[in-house]
Amino acid sequence: MALHFERIGFAPELVNYRECLDLQRQVHQEVVAGTRGNTVLMVEHDPVYTAGRRTEKHEYPWDGTEVVPIGRGGKLTYHGPGMLVGYPIVRLPIPLDVVRFVRVLEEVIIAVVRDFGVPATTVEGRSGAWVLADERGPDRKISAIGVQVSKRATLHGFALNCSNDLRPFGKIIPCGITDAGVTSLSEETGNRIDPVDVVARMEQELTARESDLCVPFEPESPAPPLRLAPAPGAASSTVS
Repeated sequence: MALHFERIGFAPELVNYRECLDLQRQVHQEVVAGTRGNTVLMVEHDPVYTAGRRTEKHEYPWDGTEVVPIGRGGKLTYHGPGMLVGYPIVRLPIPLDVVRFVRVLEEVIIAVVRDFGVPATTVEGRSGAWVLADERGPDRKISAIGVQVSKRATLHGFALNCSNDLRPFGKIIPCGITDAGVTSLSEETGNRIDPVDVVARMEQELTARESDLCVPFEPESPAPPLRLAPAPGAASSTVS
C-alpha cells in the first residue's frame, strides 16, 4: 500500500485553481468513502490568490485582484506558474493530530529543498519552510502550508516556490506575516529550478514518510481515472 500520486498539470499546461479545487473535493469524498486510496495531487497553477479562514478583508490584494476563499487554515497566499503545489488527500490516524501532520510536511519539504542546495528550516510559531536571515536579507519563506481536515481526511496542502515570480507577493501580506520575506529555489541558488525538476524528489520523500503522514489503505477495486471539471465551453480531460 502506497500513496497514489496524480500529476495534474505543469507548465505550459497550467491548471485552473477552481477546477482543481473541485477535483480535490471529489477525491476527498472518495478517500473518505474508501473507494480511492490516499492520494497526492501535484500541480502548477494559473495565477491565483487564495484566502484561508483567518484572512481579514484588509489583507486582500490592494489592486482588487480576485481572491478565492477556501476552508484551509492560515491566511492569504498566492499560487502561480513556477510553484510546485501539492495536495495530500489522506486519512489521518485517530486521535487526530493536525499539528503533527503539518510538522511532517515541513520535514519533507526541508529534506527536498536541501537536496537542491537550500538550507531551509522551521521558524518557531510559523508554519512552512524558511531560509533564515543572512547577509541577503531577513527570514524568507520558501514554502507555505495550509491544511483542512474533514471526516478524518485532509484537504489542501503545500506550495513550494521553485522558479515563480515573487512580485505578486508584493500585493499582499503573505500568510499575514509583515516582518519577513519570500524566496524561491531559483532565487536562493542562482539557477533556474522548475516544478518539473522537483516533483519526482518530492514524491519520493512523501512516500518515505507515508506511515508518518497517514493511515495506509487500499480500496477493494482500483479507482477510476481522475478528470478535471472543464471550464465553461471547454472539453473535459483525463488526468494522466
